Amino acid sequence: MTSLRIGQGFDIHRFADDDRPLVLAGVTFAGERGLHGHSDADAVAHAVSDALLGAAGLGDIGQHFPDTDPKWKGADSMQILRAVVDKVHAAGWKISNVDVNVVCEQPKIAPHRETMQHNLALVLGAPASVKGRRAERLGSIGRSEGIMCLAVALLTS
Repeated sequence: MTSLRIGQGFDIHRFADDDRPLVLAGVTFAGERGLHGHSDADAVAHAVSDALLGAAGLGDIGQHFPDTDPKWKGADSMQILRAVVDKVHAAGWKISNVDVNVVCEQPKIAPHRETMQHNLALVLGAPASVKGRRAERLGSIGRSEGIMCLAVALLTS
């Protein structure tokens, strides 16, 4: 009998005041403000990592890759996601799919959606869907102060 596990991931980052590049799902968004964070602040990779870790019962991204560890300063979050995928597989789980919502007023996600999905699918070895959503000018995300991501992952044994 196949076991199913579902995990939910969340990440949010404010826009940085320096000239960091904006990176989401391993895609660099030219000309857009980057996000503040210890690593490269790829909120999509972080939310997906948390969804996978939660589904596998392996804790959260902060337990495995703490922002207090200088080793992760400026780290490529897609490499962090690769390490999470390895942990999930080592725990005996197979990734069935991942679904992500990126909530922001800017930038537009649609022009980059296919590349983002492709990047995630390569790392996950499973289908990934990415959707862009707006906060309709409500709250900090609606005021374009940052980007929020929500992810759901389905694992099977």
